[in-house]
Amino acid sequence: IRLYLDPPLWWEKMNPEACSQLPDGTTFRQCFSSDKWREATGKALGDCTKWLLSSEWAEYLIGIHVAAGGTEEWFYHPAQRNDINPARAEAFRKWLIKKYNGDIAALRNSWEDENVTFTGALPGNINEPAVNRWRDPVKEQKILDTYRFHSETLADNIEYFCGIVKEASARKLLTGAFYGYHYYVTDPRMGHGALSKLLECKDLDYLSSPNTYNRVIGEDWPPMVAIKSVHLHGKLWLAENDTRTSITTLLKDRAPGVAPARQYESGVWLGPEDMETSVSFLWKNTGRMLSYGYGGWWFDMWGGWYSDPRLLYVLERSKDLYTSFPQDDGEKMHPEVCVISDEELCFLDASYGSLTEQILSNRYPLGKTGAPYDLYLRTDIKKIPPDKFKVIWLLGFPCMTDDESDQVIKWQQKGITVITTNGEGTTITGAEEKVFIKDKKSWSDSQLREVFRNAGVHIYSDAGDVLYAGRNWICVHAVAGGLRTISLPFSAKVTDAVSNKTLSHRTNDIRIKMNSKSTILLRIDPLK
Repeated sequence: IRLYLDPPLWWEKMNPEACSQLPDGTTFRQCFSSDKWREATGKALGDCTKWLLSSEWAEYLIGIHVAAGGTEEWFYHPAQRNDINPARAEAFRKWLIKKYNGDIAALRNSWEDENVTFTGALPGNINEPAVNRWRDPVKEQKILDTYRFHSETLADNIEYFCGIVKEASARKLLTGAFYGYHYYVTDPRMGHGALSKLLECKDLDYLSSPNTYNRVIGEDWPPMVAIKSVHLHGKLWLAENDTRTSITTLLKDRAPGVAPARQYESGVWLGPEDMETSVSFLWKNTGRMLSYGYGGWWFDMWGGWYSDPRLLYVLERSKDLYTSFPQDDGEKMHPEVCVISDEELCFLDASYGSLTEQILSNRYPLGKTGAPYDLYLRTDIKKIPPDKFKVIWLLGFPCMTDDESDQVIKWQQKGITVITTNGEGTTITGAEEKVFIKDKKSWSDSQLREVFRNAGVHIYSDAGDVLYAGRNWICVHAVAGGLRTISLPFSAKVTDAVSNKTLSHRTNDIRIKMNSKSTILLRIDPLK
């Protein structure tokens, strides 16, 4: 059950000191740094949890999804970004004391401000006009600290409320939240830059996000988070497949009584025009979840999105696939490409995300190279198992620490090709040569495929279709029809997972005819 923790309007009016305080003297929802809001909301959450566990629905309840902020996804509402509530300033000062170990000289040196004190420091202005440039971390440390505090405040709140649920349920209920959208949301003001901190939370069991919103046919819609880091820290990942279909209607048509004026009406709220594309989209959702080893749900957001037998069959069959086939790690199909993302890259982006997006937009061609990839957070760089990868891409590293530079050298000594992309361009370092390509930040799938192939990465297909491969599954999503050849790195039995028909008892090359606007899902069983 998802519980929304933003306060109701009546509570906001009664408790203005616990709300976001705006420059014009008005309030807006909660101050995320307010102890009063947190404690009152925690009490309500605990009481609600205990009530649910004593209700007739208790036997069906396995967890609580804690939600707050914009769209219930722990985004700051725009009005909350520069909250001037004294509670926020006080929380920021405590955060600074912890970061700088109470050393005022260290703070002043970092901020290049001889007058700042721990008792008088204020957060930087995170609503200043956008400028198309990268920030200087030496001269602009105050704003970088503000963004870190801004994000960690949300992570701390999620941790707090998950702890409430665990305590109220005697640790019987699972807890989860939407958070950490660093692979898609590039505006640092949204507050999603502290996933690495949240992953250390013992009371959090799962994280979730929708898929990225480039919802056109023939493109990968990856999760917004480095799910391999989520798994690395012992958490579950669940995709919210809020996939629009050809029968999705606008909220104002479906439920005019609750539709905000001029909202939920743009193109992103409309699905494809035909049912065959809709079916293909749902199978693509399933194929990605199975191939990359995570779960999820389909979100029928305001009703009727999947009310057709052809769509409901996909949901039913997808559930069956999780139980009828063993959930094997599929070591023989482990990705040979590793991508590492820095969730704080957007902090340095004074454009509020456009420069960061130039780099992260490589997520789309990555899905069409014919080679699967694992995505990790930069903070987990020492925990990544390098022996499994032939290419490691540092996607959005403005500079590297000494430890990271040493790590890159170790990878190169192992024969791993290392790609580094930042605001200046891309460097490719192979076993024998190092090439810098100035201003090269965006790549096509064919360009990446060539780099991967030269590094010895197995390419399952060079057709430019969206392809997922892993855990003994292969999924291909295509716009154009025709014959496809999929190359396996071993001999295997191949089964059409949708129809459960055996396509071959032993093969290294799968030849299959695809219809236009279609998705195929194959079970691959390696032979000894």
